[in-house]
Amino acid sequence: MAEYLLFIGQSTGHNVFMEIKDFQFSVPKHLIAQNPLEERDASRLLHVQDAKLKDHQFTDLKHLLRENDLLILNNTRVVKARLFGKKRSGGSVEVLFERRVDESTFIGQIKFSGKLRPGSELIVGNNEILEVLERQSHFFLLRSDKPIMEILNNSGSVPLPPYIKRESLLADEKRYQTIFASESGAVAAPTAGLHFTDSLLEEISSNGIEIGYLTLHVGAGTFMPLREEQLETKKLHKEQFIIDRILCEKIDKARSNQGRVIAVGTTVVRALESIAKQGQIEAFQGETDIFITPGFEFKVIDAMVTNFHLPESSLIMLVSAFAGAQTILKSYQHAINSGYRFYSYGDAMFLEKQRQ
Repeated sequence: MAEYLLFIGQSTGHNVFMEIKDFQFSVPKHLIAQNPLEERDASRLLHVQDAKLKDHQFTDLKHLLRENDLLILNNTRVVKARLFGKKRSGGSVEVLFERRVDESTFIGQIKFSGKLRPGSELIVGNNEILEVLERQSHFFLLRSDKPIMEILNNSGSVPLPPYIKRESLLADEKRYQTIFASESGAVAAPTAGLHFTDSLLEEISSNGIEIGYLTLHVGAGTFMPLREEQLETKKLHKEQFIIDRILCEKIDKARSNQGRVIAVGTTVVRALESIAKQGQIEAFQGETDIFITPGFEFKVIDAMVTNFHLPESSLIMLVSAFAGAQTILKSYQHAINSGYRFYSYGDAMFLEKQRQ
């Protein structure tokens, strides 16, 4: 099999990845998963520990976890966040829900032609009306004539990522959703969680591993390209998250029993590390715009399960910060040459924190 070279544009030349272009690489198109596997846990798992790589099946995760470990999952539920319609003045529009402000007010992205001013009305779905209140950088503040979640449930469609080159299907409403999704509000799935089945979670639990949940609603900003100013400010788009007292107690228990805190997905990492900056982990409900890049000091997470990520994305920077940029480079090179499937419907990695 041909070898593909990664991280083409290393501008620093000293193994320090600090510009967006330093995280550029190419993934062969045939490795970008366009559909889920028939069985969720039939995916592959690349174990990365101290720069050593080992190939597994995802079901082997239960053997890589240890008694007293805590596995934390994101229970957000993907909503049918994409709406199609037209401006009252003419011209088609596409609205992508980002996050709710209140029952009928929300922030979203809009694709449109011509001009769109405050006061403009959009007709979507079953003749529901959305009023444009104001523009907020790359987003818009909108008000709906009915509860926005009702409109999305009745008229929306699942917004598959742009690298999946097909229309969303009815099957995606089930498969682009984790089996433990319970809290509606996400625009994209926390994809590391897509591999889990009820039976695998039962086996993990029976091995003495605690399972906990938090909620982080993945926003539409996750599909937007990074900007250099975000790298400078270390801030991303805002996402809403909730960590309850029960999870905090489980984290304390795992630590006291010498167990590891293992995040399933970058969303869990971002939520926990956001509040850990203030010290002790405490129950919290609010927003995060944390941008984790190489050099970040992780205070909570000991290991993580994650899918393979897009080039020049905040997520490839996060995993590079966690496992080491050179280790991620080596891992992605191995994954490509070994035929791993990439991105949302692709395979996964189990990363253990690099030793200092």
